[in-house]
Amino acid sequence: MDQKLESKGKVCVTGASGFLASWLVKRLLLAGYFVVGTVRDPGDEKKVAHLWRLKGATERLKLLKADLTKEGSFDDAIMGCDGVFHTASPVVGVLNDPKVEILEPAVKGTLNVLRSCKKNPSLRRVVLTSSSSTVRIREDFDPKVPLDESSWSSMELCERFKVWYALSKIQAERAAWAFCKENNIYLVTVLPSFIVGPSLPPTLCSTASDVLGLLKGENAKFQFHGRMGYVHIDDVALCHISVYEHKRAHGRYLCSSTVMEVDELASFLSARYPSYPIPTRFEKLDRPYYEFNTNKIRSLGFKFKPAEEMFDDCVLSLGEQGYIPSA
Repeated sequence: MDQKLESKGKVCVTGASGFLASWLVKRLLLAGYFVVGTVRDPGDEKKVAHLWRLKGATERLKLLKADLTKEGSFDDAIMGCDGVFHTASPVVGVLNDPKVEILEPAVKGTLNVLRSCKKNPSLRRVVLTSSSSTVRIREDFDPKVPLDESSWSSMELCERFKVWYALSKIQAERAAWAFCKENNIYLVTVLPSFIVGPSLPPTLCSTASDVLGLLKGENAKFQFHGRMGYVHIDDVALCHISVYEHKRAHGRYLCSSTVMEVDELASFLSARYPSYPIPTRFEKLDRPYYEFNTNKIRSLGFKFKPAEEMFDDCVLSLGEQGYIPSA
């Protein structure tokens, strides 16, 4: 019997103009889905023009206004959809009050989306974008045993080191699991590592800006990242679709191609792109060694693109968009 859901149907993508969500919309349209995307302002040409340029958008894309902070805001977008991909998350800038600016909106926004899901009788499945940072920020594991989906980061450690993004993702994912269990909603979560690849939106998100900084010779952001998993943006989008379509997909799915120390990454990049002033000196951080066990997503037949491809595609895109001289 086919392991996939029967028809393509109609799905909703929250925060559709974002870095990952735009790529997910692109992949869903290419796969034949009708996509309802939510954005804060569908009339903001600068923020949404790239979505209307996607293949299939004129026939099968609809953009609706929704706000994570307003209950009921997602009702219209979600009603009648077979599936919901919740990728929207509060943007991290300079924080004055992390609780008010990122933690509360992440949990509240996720619950607002799920309350709208609960009202939709045709809903089959919800796919939530979480993060590999919900797995790896802990001190009590054996570095010789790769981390898998059963691992959860320590909230106490996140607070101590002020890793607010990770903490917001942990709290939002835990709240989602509790709500979906209580309300009988079929939930699957995807936990991507650091996403690398071409940016469809014209303004770069934080991960794309971090890579751009490294190519320009800045090392502060990556110094802080230390050891990190990396994954191609296209793989993350395809992973979301894979866990939506496979009937036996359940629970959490780590989505990461390769894990590297920051100095490994720098030497790999400077050898591959010698024309850019990539820094080679990084201070050694006292952080635990870890690898990721991605057997769960691979068991669905998933294959990851290598680091060479994700960074080639990223560098090419940054060059085409005029952020760096073309390599």
